[in-house]
Amino acid sequence: MTAGGAHVTVYDRMPSLARKFLLAGRGGLNLTHSEELEPFLSRYGAAAEQLRPAIEAFPPGAVRGWCEGLGEPTFVGTSGRVFPTAMKASPLLRAWLARLIGGGITLRNRCAWKGWDAEGRLLFDTPAGEKAVAADAAVLALGGVSWPRLGSTGDWVPLLSGAGVAVRPLAAANCGFLVDWSEVFRTRFEGQPLKRIAAAFGGQRVRGEALITATGIEGGAIYPLSGALRDAIAEDGGAQLDIDLRPDMNVEAIAARLGKARGKQSLATFLRKAVGLSPLEIGLLHETAPSRIADLAPEAVAQLIKAVPIRLTAAAPIATAISSAGGVTWDEVDANLMLRARPGVFVAGEMLDWEAPTGGYLLQACLATGAQAGRGVLDWLAHANRKA
Repeated sequence: MTAGGAHVTVYDRMPSLARKFLLAGRGGLNLTHSEELEPFLSRYGAAAEQLRPAIEAFPPGAVRGWCEGLGEPTFVGTSGRVFPTAMKASPLLRAWLARLIGGGITLRNRCAWKGWDAEGRLLFDTPAGEKAVAADAAVLALGGVSWPRLGSTGDWVPLLSGAGVAVRPLAAANCGFLVDWSEVFRTRFEGQPLKRIAAAFGGQRVRGEALITATGIEGGAIYPLSGALRDAIAEDGGAQLDIDLRPDMNVEAIAARLGKARGKQSLATFLRKAVGLSPLEIGLLHETAPSRIADLAPEAVAQLIKAVPIRLTAAAPIATAISSAGGVTWDEVDANLMLRARPGVFVAGEMLDWEAPTGGYLLQACLATGAQAGRGVLDWLAHANRKA
């Protein structure tokens, strides 16, 4: 028996729980962000107002309190991001699972949800075969479709669509993009980082780093722009991403340095000494310049350095994305995140139609909508008991 008097069973299709949560903590578990609530909510774009009730009810401070209540203190990094002091997900997950088990919750692994039977019972594929479970209420938190090997495969989409629930197609979010690099550039620079740059698209500008891949570009400076880039590619068949290689210098200052006599220096040596360009950055200029760099005026090279145009042809495969966009549309759920078409069934996390950049916003919304759905379940059960 758990809080609220409900018997709770958690079903997970994988052999162990919370595999994507553990992956999120591989480089340091970014739980949430410390910025004020209004700018925080703005990170969710078109879904900000739909997510507002859940996040206001379970805000970043509550996430920190929850974490610390499990014995894992938190701290705010220099970027404003919030992490557990241990920086890992595993200690927090162990404490979380211990609390759940201690509270009487039953955990069932290797149980994949397959919809409902004719009597409205939940159907699961289990090691012992198909199992039908009658439940007074259910929370579906099946994730999106990024990193499917961790359990979120998106196979719930046809199940809900078949039940009359509108689902916006799932799409890659916080993802890399494909670029038709030349063979010379790809062979020489694959796997190398662009550091201290600024990426720009559609009036947005993000400082950070990016990584050249065999098929394109990805990284922290790209992910916050991925939604706008993805949508532009879908509409126009491609998009131009501009990379500022020297965000702390203006065009005039760069042109002045490039206007000095080169003497007997090679072009690469001159660019390295005059502006501090790395071999990768010089290679990127050659890859994208309208003509030979040596034939361009200093002002033209300076402008290119400040806005290297990279033509993106498609988003990278959704399976490699950090998260996914799309999901159950907001019209399909009530204020408690219960499906209007399936009373007593609630949805949470990436199953809902929202997206956000990395930086703590993803986990925050997943935790907050999970808490909102949980409160909705208790309200639903209380109402059912009153009617009984």
